[in-house]
Amino acid sequence: MDNKTAIVTAASQGIGEACARKLSKKNYNLVIMSSSEKIHTLADDLNCVGLKGSVINPDDLEKAVQLALSSYGSLDSVVNNTGHAPKGDLLDISDKEWFTAIDILLMNVIRISRFIVPIMKGNKGGSIVNISAFGAENPSLQFPTSSVVRSALTSYTQLFARRYGRYNIRMNNLLPGFVDSYPVTDEIRDSISLGREASVNEIANGMLFLLSEDSSYITGQNLVMDGSMVVSE
Repeated sequence: MDNKTAIVTAASQGIGEACARKLSKKNYNLVIMSSSEKIHTLADDLNCVGLKGSVINPDDLEKAVQLALSSYGSLDSVVNNTGHAPKGDLLDISDKEWFTAIDILLMNVIRISRFIVPIMKGNKGGSIVNISAFGAENPSLQFPTSSVVRSALTSYTQLFARRYGRYNIRMNNLLPGFVDSYPVTDEIRDSISLGREASVNEIANGMLFLLSEDSSYITGQNLVMDGSMVVSE
């Protein structure tokens, strides 16, 4: 019970699962959430609390926060991971799809922040990592809604850091490029200076750094982990 407590959303596979496993190995108390039933299997494997829920549902986000408090008595850290946003040709993307992207990639962070900031104020600190994407700084026509909305997340994160840094509450964004949980072609690998996609475990290492006291003087920042990728359209 003296270990730090973290919430990880969209944790049933890919980067989210890798983050949950990494934090479990570091003896974090965990609440993990996903819209997939697989979250319960992972929770059993990690001996933690699992919740089936969606990042676009404020009630589910609040439930995850309350589960952390009722299960472990505290909440120190949050990893805001999400699923994929709608894609398509730039002007063919509907209003509904744009609003869906905003819900998935931006409002999830804004909503859960409302629940966790009062708790972290009481704890005299906390750390939040948002799993963003390379498009926030290097926009791609292949991922238009992600690029636009994650750029907005960068602005929100900077504002959050300015507003709540005085309470020792930090928020940073992690910007992966292509990872091994996503179908990657040789053409994509050729656009990456390191010549390969990242493993989800490598991305989880970046998450752990930003969440931990090793980055105690870093807030409001984007950490790009794309292998130095050149986006070609």
